[in-house]
Amino acid sequence: MLKTLCAATAACFAMLSGPALAAPKPNLAIYGQLPTIEMVEISPEGTKLAIVASSGDQRILTVRQIGGGVISGMNLGTAKLRGVEWAGPDHLLLVGSQTAIVPGVQGPKQEYFMVSDFDVATGKQAPLLNDQAGAMNIIVGWPMPRTIDGQAVAILEGVRFVDNRGQVTLYRTLMSTRATKIHDLAGEPNTNGWLVNAAGEPVAQSLYDQKRGVWYLKTKVGGAWRQIDEAVTPMGSYGLSGFGRDGKSILVWRTDDQDESILREYQMDGTHQDLAQGVDQTALIHDPVTLALLGGYKLDGDDLRYTFFDATTQKTWDSVRKPFGADYVSLASWSHDRRKVVVRADSKTEGPGYFLVNLDTKRADFLGPVYKGVDANSVSPVRSIKYKAADGLEISGYLTLPKGRDPKNLPLIVLPHGGPQGRDTPSFDWWSQALASRGYAVLQPNFRGSEGFGWDFIKAGFGEWGKKMQTDLSDGVRDLARQGIVDPKRVCIMGASYGGYAALAGATLDKGVYRCAVSVAGPSDLQTMLATDRELHDGERSSAQRYWMRFMGANGLRDPDLATISPARQAAKIDIPVLLIHGKDDTVVRYDQSQIMASAMKRAGKPVSFVTLDGEDHWLSRGATRLKMLTEAIAFVEKHNPPE
Repeated sequence: MLKTLCAATAACFAMLSGPALAAPKPNLAIYGQLPTIEMVEISPEGTKLAIVASSGDQRILTVRQIGGGVISGMNLGTAKLRGVEWAGPDHLLLVGSQTAIVPGVQGPKQEYFMVSDFDVATGKQAPLLNDQAGAMNIIVGWPMPRTIDGQAVAILEGVRFVDNRGQVTLYRTLMSTRATKIHDLAGEPNTNGWLVNAAGEPVAQSLYDQKRGVWYLKTKVGGAWRQIDEAVTPMGSYGLSGFGRDGKSILVWRTDDQDESILREYQMDGTHQDLAQGVDQTALIHDPVTLALLGGYKLDGDDLRYTFFDATTQKTWDSVRKPFGADYVSLASWSHDRRKVVVRADSKTEGPGYFLVNLDTKRADFLGPVYKGVDANSVSPVRSIKYKAADGLEISGYLTLPKGRDPKNLPLIVLPHGGPQGRDTPSFDWWSQALASRGYAVLQPNFRGSEGFGWDFIKAGFGEWGKKMQTDLSDGVRDLARQGIVDPKRVCIMGASYGGYAALAGATLDKGVYRCAVSVAGPSDLQTMLATDRELHDGERSSAQRYWMRFMGANGLRDPDLATISPARQAAKIDIPVLLIHGKDDTVVRYDQSQIMASAMKRAGKPVSFVTLDGEDHWLSRGATRLKMLTEAIAFVEKHNPPE
């Protein structure tokens, strides 16, 4: 490859020029910037690409003719764009979000999602739903583009106020005129999702009674809605997962009597069967025209595996995947006939990029890198690892090693993921790569409670928040030290969200392992966190609260165990440097969680560093503040745990 040839040439030149000097460290901005290309969506007929790119804090939408030049586009400014969706060949639905307090709506700031239409022909953008009487200009589900009588239509789940109470309502927008009307009036206060068939008809509703923790499924037959199933689901709604194999049945992920996840396929009359075989269970893939279930994908070990029911579709994907060898390849979008496919390929040596695969011409064209400046010189090697926790449970994870250094007695950063029911994957991780570029080994453990390793592994995390979920991390440190890969006296812990909590717990609950801790948007006082959630739900216990308490092992807000696993309540135990970083607009883990931690440390006479990210949310959606987070965090660990 050209990149490899250039690298080899440079190395030969350095050898001829005299003694080699230490290579300069890559600029942190190549890791901390927003992705240069955030998303690529191919149009239904396969002739155009919608590409969302970024430059600093600016996001730019470009529509290109495949094999030609730019057709249209616009600078979206600093808008937080969450996704784009084609609605026919000439319109793009742009889904964005904004952190705001809405007048008349009770509670603190929330993240509200909105949708607008970008007309490719005119190059103009206009918001949808803003002219509907009694409606908020927000959506609560993903847009559902349909073609009805040859016309592109967008079905949107919006919020309409009825008797001063918000009610999820289905709207229909004709894209050619942007004319919008209410599509179905049957929504109830508890409705939390719809399914609309290929003809544009609403045929199923998911409802959830938050107070009682009960889920309901309704279908529409003969013009009338009727309930066909219900279940007690205290951890949240089952929701809807699209249409089944015939494009008409209804799919729902639900749990059986042993709490195992199953994919149930309902007919409209309520009869059903469970799809135990033939579909991978991480995510589902549907035909964009018929909406029928095609298959799914999951991470099997370190392999991202796509499985399809239809042999022809499986052969198509295998043909797309084959040229990329050992790269981690994921489907970004494909044309309706599935002959043109956009993929993201994460190279283990050169970083991630987007490609357009044309199965008719048998070409794979490089569209661009996900991160400009990331190449073979700035990507550190990543190993898959496994080790045993103290109680014998096998933990897997990933170890990123600093490029060009002997893997012996290295300084280490433990970087636990969020969730806690998330997981790390072998795909390119900008945060761990940035740390490795500074000379650190980086451990990303999939501790108990992480998804993707079976239900028993998730259940092993129940009640272990701050306990075995925490020692799973330090058990990984001890295993690496035993092998001589890391120096156990030079270890820090850093993370965001639950990972931020784990960093604080490493400073308070699992002492003696770490030299410093960096918490980005980490919960610190669990009782306050749960009380805030209850306040948002009018004093009622929500499914989110029940979910947190299952992992925390708490019976309620007054459970004394919450104090023992809350770092803010244990601040007097801290004897290592701590850095807190938090976005002011975080609506998932509120900014006050870091304020509480800082105040508790000051009362205990402990020094603390606190960095506020103005205008930033939980997901580090802005370029400048994302880079600020990374720069501040790395400067902190370099000071307290020098990599050399």
